[in-house]
Amino acid sequence: MPRLDSKAILQGRRSRHSMTLLLGITVSLVCMCGMLGYLWLLAMAGGAAAGIDGATGFAVAVVAAVVPAGILVPLILMLDRIEPEPGWVLFFAFAWGAGVAVVASLLLNTWGLANITVPLFGPDTGSLVGTAVVVPLVEESAKGLVLLILLWRRRHEIDTFTDGVVYAGMVATGFAFTENILYFLSAFFDGTLMATFAIRGLVAPLGHPVYTAMIGIGVAYAAMHRGTARMFAPVAGWVLAVVLHGMWNGSAHFGWSGLGLAYLVLFAVLVGILALAAHDRRGQVAAIGLHLPAYVSTGLVTPEDITMLSSLGGRRKAREWAARKAGPKGREAMREYQLAATELALLHERRDAGFHQDDWKVRRDAFLALMHVARDTFLGRLPGPVVPGWAEKPTDSGFLRRADFAHVIAQARAQQDYVPRHGRPDPR
Repeated sequence: MPRLDSKAILQGRRSRHSMTLLLGITVSLVCMCGMLGYLWLLAMAGGAAAGIDGATGFAVAVVAAVVPAGILVPLILMLDRIEPEPGWVLFFAFAWGAGVAVVASLLLNTWGLANITVPLFGPDTGSLVGTAVVVPLVEESAKGLVLLILLWRRRHEIDTFTDGVVYAGMVATGFAFTENILYFLSAFFDGTLMATFAIRGLVAPLGHPVYTAMIGIGVAYAAMHRGTARMFAPVAGWVLAVVLHGMWNGSAHFGWSGLGLAYLVLFAVLVGILALAAHDRRGQVAAIGLHLPAYVSTGLVTPEDITMLSSLGGRRKAREWAARKAGPKGREAMREYQLAATELALLHERRDAGFHQDDWKVRRDAFLALMHVARDTFLGRLPGPVVPGWAEKPTDSGFLRRADFAHVIAQARAQQDYVPRHGRPDPR
């Protein structure tokens, strides 16, 4: 059969606004490079003033900033392993945080403190107001803007609250990465690098992701619901993010007791986010069990597949089985099959929730076509039905010979309009 580009099938609908994504990434990377260049100049100037090699200080600061970011990104992505988000969109969120959000925050914070806060309140009170009010307002607005862009242009990617949390976590981690370079660089020249790293990298690395997660949850609510309430959800999330951010920044003015109380509040919020992610995962599993059985007659889904798709352990075993049968390509094909099947179930879930999509059938057919191509790949062109490795007992798996597939298509079309024409193999 002529090979279909499985990645293109799945990403084709996701990349409908690829020019917007490309432009956003370009602007973000330009801002990020500009910020790094500014920090390099600061390092050179600081090194010359202190009689220390500025290049070494810059390198140490970058490495120190990479450590918490390198830990946080995998942890954030682990929240959404059943239906992971597109890599380029995640990269856009991270780059926006590390570039656009940091540059905007640096400029606005500097201007606000110099021209409004300190002149209005005086040095001491102005410092507190700037830290606890102005900085959270500016930074959460700069980070949250990209989430509004995703809501506008990539709404179909946000199926659960967890999706909003993941995107928010990525932009916040990118922001913290660049911001940490600035703090670590200053601490390097002050001789307080270890203490600063312990606080920002070990004690409270989740600060920015937790704050901005509130905006992500609000944006996800707007993407998943209808009615007027959804218009206020991102604003409510932004307010909560600013409050949490301001509470943490202001707590330092009240000593260890203030920091301890703020830490407990943030920890409670983090537990709530994890509980929300667990609830979303149960909802995704329920959607798979509810909507995919209708596709069993097509041969693209079997009862064993549905069981496999309903647990992370089952998915992992299926990928291992596919790797044994068809090598690395088989493993990747199984991964694509799992993602497409999950997306298909969530597509039905959105329709049942009342969201009208003009391209619903096109998206459905694209996922089914990918499932067919992926299945053909991880089976390795075997001559007959195969019992999947994750099946608990020997049964007819439902995997079909090429000669049998045309009959299944005809049968499925007689019962329901579920099989795409472009997903049918050539009868050879």
